[in-house]
Amino acid sequence: MPWLTLIDPPAPAAWNMALDEALLGAAEAEGLRCLRLYGWDPPALSFGRNEPAGRRYDRAAIAARGLATVRRPTGGRAVWHHREVTYCVTAPASTFGTLRHTYVEIHAMLAQALNAIGARVTLAPPPPPDRPAAGVGAGACFASITGGEVMAQGGAKVVGSAQVRQGGAFLQHGSILLEAGQDLVAGLTLDTADPPAAAGLAERLGPGATFEVIAGAVARTAADRWGAPLPAASGGVPAGVRARAALLRARYEDPAWTWRR
Repeated sequence: MPWLTLIDPPAPAAWNMALDEALLGAAEAEGLRCLRLYGWDPPALSFGRNEPAGRRYDRAAIAARGLATVRRPTGGRAVWHHREVTYCVTAPASTFGTLRHTYVEIHAMLAQALNAIGARVTLAPPPPPDRPAAGVGAGACFASITGGEVMAQGGAKVVGSAQVRQGGAFLQHGSILLEAGQDLVAGLTLDTADPPAAAGLAERLGPGATFEVIAGAVARTAADRWGAPLPAASGGVPAGVRARAALLRARYEDPAWTWRR
């Protein structure tokens, strides 16, 4: 099945996560391959699927500040979604191979896109084999960098990603930071948290670091590298996927799901 490319306007957190999950379901059931690029309105704090958010973050402070929250269908740790381009790739698992190969290939595509517009990013080298992995309670997503992730010169992370596999398909999504802004996560953490080592593209591209510029660069690179059509040629969200997302949205809006751990 050919690729579908979507550049969507900013949307609420629950809809964004519901649509990403619905696209994963379509990849599993129908073989649909999709690259989706989108933003968040209002900005939101997201937690990884298995992150102990209720024990780690100050729920009262989050509510007092009126911050939107959501729990992602993927793993990983907390991310503040504000000035960013969020990407989502869903496809049959055979598209890029193993979880690791898929993770690195998607980041390689993103790095190629960002370098094409002058961002000067690289992929982090793999960690030593004896280094233990960070746990889900170890801090914000941007507090550490994993091998194969996109980083700026000096080692700060530019893109934070998470992946999940379901049946014979995968969903990988993540934040391409226009501005760093991840200090907010540490400020809402109940215990000690490592400071984020995040880098925003505005520091490298200046006024050129806009949603439209970054999303356009990613879409063009995916077209060249994967054969994904540009958005004007690929159509909108299939009706069945949109209907499934509308049903899933209620779960992502439910505080019992968001704060279940």
